[in-house]
Amino acid sequence: MDLDRTENSDCETIESILRDAGLRPTRQRMALGRLLFAGDDRHITAELLHAEVTNNGEHVSLATVYNTLHQFRRAGLLREIAIESNKTYFDTNTSNHNHFLIEPDGELMDIQSDCISIDGLPEPPEGMRISHIDVVVRLVRED
Repeated sequence: MDLDRTENSDCETIESILRDAGLRPTRQRMALGRLLFAGDDRHITAELLHAEVTNNGEHVSLATVYNTLHQFRRAGLLREIAIESNKTYFDTNTSNHNHFLIEPDGELMDIQSDCISIDGLPEPPEGMRISHIDVVVRLVRED
């Protein structure tokens, strides 16, 4: 496999993703985009992403990681999942789906969309619509 060609192809794909979302492909956005969008769907916190980008030799502040994740979310590239007041995950799968949370590990896993049904939703106020519903099923390991 031609590693340079693969890396160039990944860069072009990430650049296209950013441009299509209306974002300028800055060095920081490209570095974070490669970690987020070049593979399978991911659930990641800003702190974990910051550690990954730092381990790759990029100099990006934690504040820039937070700002970029929120820019990606506003552009529709990520879904934000607030688990608790102090823990926010960003999901590269932006479809309407739910999650398992493995509590001791803090790991999120997707639940297949046809596994949960929700009945009895209230009517939203006039002029409003429900955009999505987040269900988080918390798991602990059996003893």
